[in-house]
Amino acid sequence: MKCIVIGAGNAGRPVARILNHQGHDVTITDSKNFDIFNEDAQSFLNIMETEGINIELNNDNPSIKEYDMIYLAPSIPKDSEIFKKANSYNMNILTNKDINDIVASYIDVDIIGITGTMGKTTTTFLTDSIFKSSGYKTWTCSSLVNNLVSEAIIDGIIKGENEKCDVAIFELPHGTLGLLCNLPITIGLLTNLNGDHLVEFDGSIEKYIDRKLLLENSSELFISNNKCRDIISPLRDNSYYYAMDEDILDEKCQFIGTALDKSLKIKYDFNNIKGEFISEYHMMSYFFENAVAASSIALLYGINEKSIIEALSVFKGIPIHMEYFGDYNGRKVIIDTAFLEEGMIKTFEYFSDERIVLFLDHFDTSSERNKKDVGKLCGKYADVIIASGYNEFKKTVEMSASYELLDGVENPNVIKVPAETIEEAAELSFKYSNPGDVILHMGPLTSAKREIVTKKIKEGIESGSQKYK
Repeated sequence: MKCIVIGAGNAGRPVARILNHQGHDVTITDSKNFDIFNEDAQSFLNIMETEGINIELNNDNPSIKEYDMIYLAPSIPKDSEIFKKANSYNMNILTNKDINDIVASYIDVDIIGITGTMGKTTTTFLTDSIFKSSGYKTWTCSSLVNNLVSEAIIDGIIKGENEKCDVAIFELPHGTLGLLCNLPITIGLLTNLNGDHLVEFDGSIEKYIDRKLLLENSSELFISNNKCRDIISPLRDNSYYYAMDEDILDEKCQFIGTALDKSLKIKYDFNNIKGEFISEYHMMSYFFENAVAASSIALLYGINEKSIIEALSVFKGIPIHMEYFGDYNGRKVIIDTAFLEEGMIKTFEYFSDERIVLFLDHFDTSSERNKKDVGKLCGKYADVIIASGYNEFKKTVEMSASYELLDGVENPNVIKVPAETIEEAAELSFKYSNPGDVILHMGPLTSAKREIVTKKIKEGIESGSQKYK
């Protein structure tokens, strides 16, 4: 059939690819020209062209009458002229549910789905490590590999990854859940819920939570962080809960972790199965809670303690999540993607006995964030704060963002330094630090633009360590 996809953004591209993979004659259109799209999107548009998809950019008035099916991006209003035309032509208007069902038809194995505001990526990789340790062939899709996970899932189907695995392990951010809204999930897990990306939900935390809870609705078995019990328990009385022991009051949790010195103890009691074990674990900060989450998935799936211990004892973390970059001129350099309050506090508290020289991203990505609140939080922990004003998404220097963040710092003893770029911020961290200090990076851009931003940070660190010996 002839299909047209209106909008070549984050929803339209994967839709066009899966329809093309089904054998349809697919055209995708967009009013923007090629140069407006970011590097990742441009890469996928080039791939789509080689796959035989007809791409019509810089087209703000596409002809649709000759097509049998149409998919319209979620950003297009239902009362728009293009919607009216599609209805008047009596076309088959594809919904996200239709695309979800197409994707689901290609996946015959159990699916593990992981969502939440923070910790999704780490929990996904820990889960993957445990399943591999137990002998499973896994197909794992995460935002660390592709910031748009729905695109990664559909790319995997096109490459046949769905046919090579025993189990699929998917990180499911809110955007992916919007498109793939009802996958048949064997075990779903919710790491936590904190307000973020609210600009995409009309500023409504309720709408944001509802999107995340699509996973609960489509999961056969569901595990939640105990901190979300008040949200989950009214919806589902057969959920399982996990927590670190210090986060439990009077509630019963089936999976409980206790952080020890270079090890982690996990107690479990579910479905008349009880036990506990201690594993070597050399990670830090919030990684402990993520390890309990991944272990709870594995135990509920039926994986034995031995495989879990083997995986946890050798886990080295994932790039840019509390990543030790090295020792430069007697300073420990740590790169972290923390950018929401809870995660930032956990990272700061891990280094509470150290003098911290902090350099920060521009905190706006596809979502705008309150920079003044970020500055207020950082000022409680850091001795030096260097804030970059470069917006990696817009490719522009916005020093107002740097000043707004620094203006939020209330501690008069904190040294505040604006910088135009993340390279300059990393470089200046050596100017304002001493041997024995921790140079710490935080911010969302190392996750959203990992390869680009970490390369820039490394350049700044190496330059600063030479310049300010």
